[in-house]
Amino acid sequence: MSEIKKIHDLLTSKQISCKELTEKYLKSIESDNGELNAYVNVTADEAFAQAEKVDAKLSKGEDIGLLEGVPMTVKDNISTKGVETTCCSKILTGYKPIYNATVWEKLENDGAVMLGKANMDEFAMGSSCETSYFGGATNPFNTKHCAGGSSGGVASAVGGNIAAYGLGSDTGGSIRQPASFCGMVGLKPTYGAVSRYGLIAYASSLDQIGPIAKTVEDVSIIYDAISDYDPKDSTSQGRQGGMTFDKVNNDIKGMKIGIAREYLEGVRDDVKEAVLNAVKVYESLGAEVIYFDMPALKFALPVYYIIACAEASSNLGRYDGIRYGFKTEHYNGTHDMMCRTRSEGFGAEVKRRILLGTYVLSAGYYDAYYKKAQNLRGTIVKAFDDAFTKCDFILAPTVPMTAFEMGHAVSDPIETYLTDICTVPVNIAGLPAVSVPCGFNDKGMPIGMQLIGNKFSEATILNAANAYEKAAPENFKETKWGVKL
Repeated sequence: MSEIKKIHDLLTSKQISCKELTEKYLKSIESDNGELNAYVNVTADEAFAQAEKVDAKLSKGEDIGLLEGVPMTVKDNISTKGVETTCCSKILTGYKPIYNATVWEKLENDGAVMLGKANMDEFAMGSSCETSYFGGATNPFNTKHCAGGSSGGVASAVGGNIAAYGLGSDTGGSIRQPASFCGMVGLKPTYGAVSRYGLIAYASSLDQIGPIAKTVEDVSIIYDAISDYDPKDSTSQGRQGGMTFDKVNNDIKGMKIGIAREYLEGVRDDVKEAVLNAVKVYESLGAEVIYFDMPALKFALPVYYIIACAEASSNLGRYDGIRYGFKTEHYNGTHDMMCRTRSEGFGAEVKRRILLGTYVLSAGYYDAYYKKAQNLRGTIVKAFDDAFTKCDFILAPTVPMTAFEMGHAVSDPIETYLTDICTVPVNIAGLPAVSVPCGFNDKGMPIGMQLIGNKFSEATILNAANAYEKAAPENFKETKWGVKL
């Protein structure tokens, strides 16, 4: 059952007050976050203040919305007015935004209870959460393994039952990959469906905010709540495909599922087996499976890293030690102050990507790298357009492997980049995709698959994901941590 609906029923039937529920979650954070490291900032005062408002409405017999009073978490790159928002970087230490991101403003107005800010890779650059200035979030299925990245803190908190759901961001798989690693459901919406206003930018043409939750129904409820047109975001289009929650229980008989052979190359055997078993489940539900080739997918990873790093080098130029955040103590003149601030304030992975991005944008290399990557981006977009003339959605592994052990990403950062190989094509083309648990390896670590849809087809992929969840509930497991409702 949907976690959000379960909490809603408990509140409206007055089996528990919102304040009591919030206390439960905060006590669990106090006891479990030391090991999970999912939160970098706990906002107990703000949570209780919101809980009191919800309880006041309930005591008067007023109706409350589905998300009202539900305790949740927000990734630390989403602006929250008056609450420190650091992108888990030293360079933004002490920064408290003077405005809310549109997504948080909408949820706060809907009565959501924010328990705190969730851990993440520094400036969303990483696949394990370990580039965080505060250390990485751990996996609730096995804390010796990472939670994934960059939205690792959100996935760890939800999987560890110390948040009912959370908001993350996805630039190249940063919602779907940690959702896969932690056995959760994660939705990367169509580019422009959800406002990016107040999201601290990594790569502006790729970034998108979306939910991580335990069930497909939960993800659908949250998506419907946050996907409105926003005039404050020049790329915003809002929810073009209509509400999704009233369509998640539709029949999928006769739907055509596409499988691009390239998505199955280089994938570990246990992951491939779980994904192909999921295909059999869909066939048993009456769906038709179509295999085809998408050779353009081989360009996706280099195209992504060139475009993402180029945009990052531009976006991160604003962190100079003058306007906000960290500033070096010892310097000689303005130029030296900026150099020292950035050298001391940014971590190794962020510096690596800024340098790479500056290189591909520099004179003499722009045409060879950045311009060529943008041209190939168009090729990848066309390849997906052609694919969707053959099928309703594409099924693929979310990540070629299960969660690796803590420390692995730091010891081999280049190999870690390859974990994005299945997720980045979606961001390049601006498409929606949802990651759903589809099995476990022999060590009990979750395996995820993703359903990729055409632009603004969130209702289609969420409905198909929900059909699989109902047919294979054994893949949606609880962990030992946190609140048990």
